[in-house]
Amino acid sequence: MVDSIYDNPYVTRMSLEAESFYAALAHPLRLRALLLLQQEGELCVCELTHALGVSQPMISRHLAQLRQSGVVGDRRQGLWVYYRLHEALPAWASQVLAATADGVADQSPYDDDRQALAGMVDRPGNACCA
Repeated sequence: MVDSIYDNPYVTRMSLEAESFYAALAHPLRLRALLLLQQEGELCVCELTHALGVSQPMISRHLAQLRQSGVVGDRRQGLWVYYRLHEALPAWASQVLAATADGVADQSPYDDDRQALAGMVDRPGNACCA
């Protein structure tokens, strides 16, 4: 049994330049989305729009930038797209996100985002909301 994706011999760590990583974190909406993904593991676009209080096109544009930079990965399930931190994200980048999430956990807007997500009615399980 594999304890972590990084213990999996078929998954290799990616080469991510610090400049690209920090550029991805530079926009407040991308940072908020990344911190939610770091804490939740995987979220559907509808969950992110609800938690962050933004439109679907706006969050999708930022998620596309994060995907292109290699910070997040996605999977499709029918019409829905789910995002998560990229499985081959280097350890240093994962540690930065974890430390940041811990450091700002009780601050606004990060705590507000988590509360909004927790209060979302009909959060998707195996199938996403409309």
